[in-house]
Amino acid sequence: MTGRWPLVWLRVRAAAWLLLGKPARALGVLDQTLARFPTCRQALASRAHLLANAGRRAAALADLGWLLQHHPDDAAAWFNLGFLREGQGQLEPALQAFLCATSLSPGLDQAWYGQGLVLIRLQRLDEAVQALERCTVLQPMSPFGWYQLARVQAERQRPEEAARIIGHLQGFEPRFADQLKRETGLRPLVAARSVVAAQ
Repeated sequence: MTGRWPLVWLRVRAAAWLLLGKPARALGVLDQTLARFPTCRQALASRAHLLANAGRRAAALADLGWLLQHHPDDAAAWFNLGFLREGQGQLEPALQAFLCATSLSPGLDQAWYGQGLVLIRLQRLDEAVQALERCTVLQPMSPFGWYQLARVQAERQRPEEAARIIGHLQGFEPRFADQLKRETGLRPLVAARSVVAAQ
């Protein structure tokens, strides 16, 4: 095989092993792929994902670092790097990775959410609000950004804002709204339309 065919064939084999539920075999194919094509973006991203799922986070971080050294414009890789760093308690490096992801891809809602979570853990609540508000604009029907935003507003002593968000969640995710009511002691204040309009 010449040209791109060896790479295509290796990708097909790795995908087949994943479909068959054999991630270890897929990992072996990805190792072969990267031995021949060491800067292949897709293979590096896939291997990092499989390594992280297998609990081999240091190896996954190394693959993501190598990927970003050669493909620094890969917003998804920056997000994955931030996710892994946060999981290891590396909050400032995680934040930097999420910031890179959102600067490269402003519509990447998961990166805004990750940024918000890290900022909460760093007690930078005003900045967390901005990140989470951006997340809710991009994913208005996902309850996770709204839930965290309500918690932050309550912690910032903004009970009316938190109560408005609880009211918004009550309209489409009552389970999350009920949990927030228990956690904050607040009741829904305004219908969803007011929260959306305020964004």
